[in-house]
Amino acid sequence: MHKFLSATPFGQKEVIAFLRIIIAIFLIIHGKEVLDPVKMKEYAAWDQFKNAPVLAYLGKGAELVAGILLLLGWFTRVSCLIIIGTFGYITFLVGHGKFWMEDQHPFMFVLFGILFLFTGPGALSLDAMVFRKKS
Repeated sequence: MHKFLSATPFGQKEVIAFLRIIIAIFLIIHGKEVLDPVKMKEYAAWDQFKNAPVLAYLGKGAELVAGILLLLGWFTRVSCLIIIGTFGYITFLVGHGKFWMEDQHPFMFVLFGILFLFTGPGALSLDAMVFRKKS
């Protein structure tokens, strides 16, 4: 009980890894729409993409790639920059920038991107295996 009420973290790396994996799965689910021509045609018809439909494909592709990288914990901070940029664009340029009301969903991905940018991938990541210090 004392440890639970203290300010000392416990299980931090494992919880960060758990959240990273769940969020990565959400990103992959969203991003795999890039493989669905019917869905992508719908997105490309939106007013925001009529002049540049390739942006819809780039956005969905970025979600898929960032989700896969985040799931593996491979180049985690690079994937976070992709997430922050993609979902920041969605929140403020595709959406109305009302992240406190209408655009909460994409803005939450921005916040999680910022979180993992600063905390790293947690446990169970390729980054930890590849970039750990040699003793």
